[in-house]
Amino acid sequence: MAAMYEDLGSSRTLGASVSSLSSRQHSQHIAKAYRQAAQLFLTRRLPEALSTIEPIVTPPTQDDANGSHDGDLSGYAPIATASRGTRVKVWSFYLTFLNAVVELGAEEGKLAFGSTRWKQLVSKCRDGSVWDDVARDGYAGVEGDVDAEVVVNLATLLLTHSPSQRLNQHKLETYLSASANPTFDISSHMSSSAYLQRRPSQQNTGTNTPRDLNTRLKLLELYTLHVLPRNDEWDYAREFISMSEVLDDERKEAFLLALHSLKEEKEDAEKREERLRQQQQEQLEQRRRETEARRLEQSRAEDERRKREEENRRQPRGSDEMYRSPSAPRQAPSTSSRASRPAKKAVSPPPGLYHRATALLLSMQAMITNTAHSMTANPMAFFRTLLFLLAFALAFGRRDLRERIMRILRNGLDKVRRTVGMGVKVSYI
Repeated sequence: MAAMYEDLGSSRTLGASVSSLSSRQHSQHIAKAYRQAAQLFLTRRLPEALSTIEPIVTPPTQDDANGSHDGDLSGYAPIATASRGTRVKVWSFYLTFLNAVVELGAEEGKLAFGSTRWKQLVSKCRDGSVWDDVARDGYAGVEGDVDAEVVVNLATLLLTHSPSQRLNQHKLETYLSASANPTFDISSHMSSSAYLQRRPSQQNTGTNTPRDLNTRLKLLELYTLHVLPRNDEWDYAREFISMSEVLDDERKEAFLLALHSLKEEKEDAEKREERLRQQQQEQLEQRRRETEARRLEQSRAEDERRKREEENRRQPRGSDEMYRSPSAPRQAPSTSSRASRPAKKAVSPPPGLYHRATALLLSMQAMITNTAHSMTANPMAFFRTLLFLLAFALAFGRRDLRERIMRILRNGLDKVRRTVGMGVKVSYI
């Protein structure tokens, strides 16, 4: 009987040693893969880094699960059995890697991973499915058991890349509620008894140590100062801060002040955007009015030009052309006479009295015609001339003015005469 108990004790000791050795080898494998992936990530070899870290954070395939000795853990990722520090480092690195993949952009991302794979990685960050993957594969689907540091990284990732923060708000509320009030659903944990034995569930508010308190404050800051304001939940954020049991009075005041500042900044930004939008609309309206005014001006100028052309076509020939036309036949004989003059070598007789009278009448007629034409073209000049003559006549119509002008002229003539006389005397001497 004693020999049987000794054999049983030795077998238990051997089993514990084998289990400890297997666990140590498993942890070393995870740490080695993490270091290799981090080194590849730092050298920007992203596809190799993903292929190195992905087997640790995803459940094994069916063939690998059949060959695994830990049957209860076959449905979870290898990182699920690691220590808390290793879990936090690996999941934080994985989320940082996903953030870098999204920031690559479509062109570089598709070139590095291929179009389908890159879209798959990006969609995890934008639709929030990465949170479900982490909770399901690394924490047996219990969202309240997710490490607080990992939750901070998940919330930051969704805050940066998710177009809507409703899912982020729901996930944070679920985690805060589950971590503050843990539930014990036996049926959901029966399938992962070995996992629960290896990792005790968090049954506290997450503020047992200064590190836990700091992480909890980061979560509250993300939730109240970033996620809720993005969803326009300003009143709820203010109420949540005031009713929080984790924050003391000083931190509550700081959080409320920061929330008020964020709201003022958002309102100022909205006002600036509204003013900028109004200015742009006013500029567009002004440009439209200027364009319309230029178009109307061009149309009016074009209409006036067509009217002038039409009037010029309809207007008869001017009187000056009519009067100049009879003189043209008169120049033809003179030209022919000049041309024939060298041949005849005779001097034309001087014009007689009749020709002189005719030329005088024609000159007077031309002068009257030109005067009439000038009056028609520029009536103001004729009016100014008429006013000048009228003023001159009125001025000389006054006797005192005439006498004064004559006296001035006589004095001037006397001075000129005396000056000339003095010049003559000097030249004589």
